[in-house]
Amino acid sequence: MITMEEEEIYKENILDHYRNPHNTGELQDYSIRHRELNPLCGDQIELFVKVEGCRCSDVKFCGKGCAISQAATSMLTDKIKNKNIDELKKITQEEVVNMLGIPVGIVRLKCALLPLKTLQKGIIKWEKGELCQTN
Repeated sequence: MITMEEEEIYKENILDHYRNPHNTGELQDYSIRHRELNPLCGDQIELFVKVEGCRCSDVKFCGKGCAISQAATSMLTDKIKNKNIDELKKITQEEVVNMLGIPVGIVRLKCALLPLKTLQKGIIKWEKGELCQTN
């Protein structure tokens, strides 16, 4: 169980990722490009992942939405860099929620998990050959 002081630190971290997100923008040379929308609140995330040798060599995202969805995306993009596709496929919902460091209520859970859903669906399409870009 986290203390009130720890929760405040995590909230500040979330706000920092929201105000100054990591890995924003678009990749021109991507292997995976996928966009998801949370229709309940309007949060949107589009991921661009460059895969080299079955490893995520770079990742960027564009999006808009609440602090939870944008911070979770920023944190997830940090986490997946230089990981192989099998490692990416094993990332759990619990891991994403734990990255945030605070309890996420049922209403905000879809916001927190939107980047993971975007990544997972993008990988599935890429594995089927649907999102391969040749340069």
